Amino acid sequence: MILITVKFPIRQDRLEEWQELSSYYAKAVNEEPGCEFFEFSRSVTDPQTFVCIEGFRDSAAGQEHMAQAHVARFMAEMPDIVSAQPQIIYVEADGVTGFGPMGEIAPRST
Repeated sequence: MILITVKFPIRQDRLEEWQELSSYYAKAVNEEPGCEFFEFSRSVTDPQTFVCIEGFRDSAAGQEHMAQAHVARFMAEMPDIVSAQPQIIYVEADGVTGFGPMGEIAPRST
């Protein structure tokens, strides 16, 4: 599996554009056959920063992802929306197939 985390610092005056573009992009990416998961979340410590977490089945799925029209649109529009260069972590994780349960936390019984 390919695991990617990206921090996107967004210009305050472009938040509306960001909301539209990120919603469109997340929906399109999640529909790709090689996508295991893809979502954006807003930072709780910096409301202008959004974090993307994504997982693709393998490098072939990642390459197919990069060839999609929605990726081209996202990459073309983002330079006008970000306030600084996004930061990325990219990891190829052999043997990982997705999320699993966290051992340290479970719902309490009531």
